Amino acid sequence: MNKITIIVESILAAAVVALFVLFFTANPQAKKADSQEIIASGELLPIAVINTDSILKHYTLAVEASEKLMSSYEESTVKLDTKAKSLQKEAETFQKDVMDFQRKLEANAFLSRERAESEQARLQKKEQQLMAKQQDLENLRQKLSADFMNEQAALTQQLQDSVQAYLREFNADGRYHLVLNDAVLMNKVAGYDITDEVIEALNARYNK
Repeated sequence: MNKITIIVESILAAAVVALFVLFFTANPQAKKADSQEIIASGELLPIAVINTDSILKHYTLAVEASEKLMSSYEESTVKLDTKAKSLQKEAETFQKDVMDFQRKLEANAFLSRERAESEQARLQKKEQQLMAKQQDLENLRQKLSADFMNEQAALTQQLQDSVQAYLREFNADGRYHLVLNDAVLMNKVAGYDITDEVIEALNARYNK
């Protein structure tokens, strides 16, 4: 797994983790029972557990969001790298011209003072152009970074809205008082994991 994949999945994972520590108000019509009574009876508590990693790997929207972010990051990187390399070549050529000018000046190789001054003016203009291009490159870097952050925020919000809307619909009858991400649990207890059911329903809704 490359660095950008880890970054993107970490971003989306953080968004999903925030969703799965959700408290639900039980449906007024639903039967309420004391936790001690439920435990004593051997029944499950009104709690559900969802595996965040599985959501990110198998929910189509999360997979597509991750791929889209990686593609945007890679395109931006290529664009910046191409411009940076081009500017580097121009800078290297400029340095050679400056050194050549200095050698000619020291050797009195210019045919006239006007010729030397003309070359000096050309180099000064080239230097200003390079500085402007360097600033343009920095501006582009900032713009692409901002664009990536905005796209990330939009996709994260879309993912949050999608999962949150489903969970509220899923728990409309108040069967669960609490839905947890299993990453916050020290120990896993059988019978509480509803990950597969949630992923299947999310994909069914999304594919519509």
